[in-house]
Amino acid sequence: MTDQKNIRNFCIIAHIDHGKSTLADRFLEITGTVEKRKLKEQTLDTMDLERERGITIKLQPVRMQWQGYILNLIDTPGHVDFTYEVSRSLQACEGAILLVDATQGIQAQTLANYNLALEQKLKIVPVVNKIDLANAETEKVKADLSSLLKIDPREVILASAKTGAGVEQILSRVIRDISPPQKNANQAFRALIFDSFYDIYQGVVAMVRAVDGAIQTGDQIKTLGTNAPGEALELGYFIPGRKKTDHLGAGEVGYIATGLKEVDKCRVGDTIVKRKAQSEKLKVEPLPGYKEITPMVFSQIFCVDSNDYNKLKEALSKLKLNDASLEYEPVSSSALGFGFRCGFLGLLHMDIVRERLSREFDLNLILTAPTVSYKIGLKNKTAISLNNPADFPDPSQIDFVEEPYVLMHIIAPTRYLGPIMDLAQGRRGEYLNQEYLTQEQVILTYQIPLIKIILDFYDRLKSISAGYASLDYKLAGYQKTQITRLDFLLAGEKVDALSMLVYPDEAQSLGREMTARLKAVIPRQMFEVAIQAAIGGKVVARETLGAFRKDVTAKLYGGDRTRKDKLLEKQKKGKKKMKKVGRIELPAEAFLAILKQE
Repeated sequence: MTDQKNIRNFCIIAHIDHGKSTLADRFLEITGTVEKRKLKEQTLDTMDLERERGITIKLQPVRMQWQGYILNLIDTPGHVDFTYEVSRSLQACEGAILLVDATQGIQAQTLANYNLALEQKLKIVPVVNKIDLANAETEKVKADLSSLLKIDPREVILASAKTGAGVEQILSRVIRDISPPQKNANQAFRALIFDSFYDIYQGVVAMVRAVDGAIQTGDQIKTLGTNAPGEALELGYFIPGRKKTDHLGAGEVGYIATGLKEVDKCRVGDTIVKRKAQSEKLKVEPLPGYKEITPMVFSQIFCVDSNDYNKLKEALSKLKLNDASLEYEPVSSSALGFGFRCGFLGLLHMDIVRERLSREFDLNLILTAPTVSYKIGLKNKTAISLNNPADFPDPSQIDFVEEPYVLMHIIAPTRYLGPIMDLAQGRRGEYLNQEYLTQEQVILTYQIPLIKIILDFYDRLKSISAGYASLDYKLAGYQKTQITRLDFLLAGEKVDALSMLVYPDEAQSLGREMTARLKAVIPRQMFEVAIQAAIGGKVVARETLGAFRKDVTAKLYGGDRTRKDKLLEKQKKGKKKMKKVGRIELPAEAFLAILKQE
């Protein structure tokens, strides 16, 4: 049995691209956990997508041994979409390495993750990384970090994860400063689930931190949040591959193969206990902080080739096996055929799912514009949750509408303060606070509708700040608002996949913009086509796509005017008839072009 005094459980928290995965590589190399010849860049990032984008998407723990100590590192995502997963990973630790890039300084996600670590009462080990780069502002960033943490600047470790400089010092500080697990090994078994994945032979494999008690292979288990019964088919650690053991004790980090067939029965933040303890009426309380993850962003996914529908269905079910936060349900569209309406944690999550569907399953996809979930109170005293514009009820039946708001923090150089405030206020942001992090950096706090930041807010922010601004946000509840459904009609027929929920005062300008885009991408027909934007029965914007004109008089070689007029009148009647019976099909390529434009 492992002595708890020799265990250190810690994680690395940082903004995206501050060197978290590279530092983990150096840890693996220095501790001899992975042989140098087998080591590759970003070893703990197992997906090609993670390596290409320089981000961590999937959590990955690893058990290392160094100088007689067992060091359990839990690698965490750095993006705002995965804040809940990060918070549960932090709960599995006693300490955290706070990593800051010497070339970029303190960023929004650095601050957000630091605050999460403070909430969990973790010991912080401050590190300034990338000191080997020519443009590193090491002393300045070191001073800023010590000021933020209110510590002596000498406590900040200077390191380069790429060259290995200062890395052994970090490990020594982890052992010295981070306390060992303090939980009681004699209590009933409890383990925190901080991630899970699906194994075709053993079902759901839960990555856990054993908090109290101990478990052995073959023990009957259950999850308290979802009340799902299972069995400890296999126990083990990650080094970083799976290594079997027959016992997991309090304070240890490892995995339990549960035999469960659905990942959403084994959710992040849930507690695993022994079923025997529950049946003996022992009061085993769940670990704090668990909540069900609810999607924040919704979009419809269709195949460019409608014959790929079953392939898309199978692909989504496979992704769902390893991603419990992904939700989907079938939908149909007159313009795009059969597809799925999917719920995501955020835009990055949506982009990752789309990319994986395209790469791993060779699917050519169309995604509709993302939207959010609204709460609608009806006059008959019932309430509904709405994330599909097509389901928007009759306005006469609506009592009130509430939309999700987020609390947004922007960290940026002071010289970009004006344009950033204009951007936030132009997106209906409510100014709350302004705080100077340093003389050159300011933190702006806004409350803003979620729908206003999920489309292109981040890109615009980066553009107006020359890439220096960073953004972090968290859900801040719902507020009452006014929304309406904007429909688009081609030749009098509604294209349901283009419908969107908008603010009434923005409906006309948005309608004009979208009809102009549609006119630019829809192929011309043999008859005139009306492109309209409408709210209910009221048309708020219109463009007309002119018809092709065939020169029916070209074959005339003489005669009086009446012959020409007769042919033109015949053509006019034909076009009028064609306009009545003709149909417009919006090509998938045109639909994609509309969504890609800003």
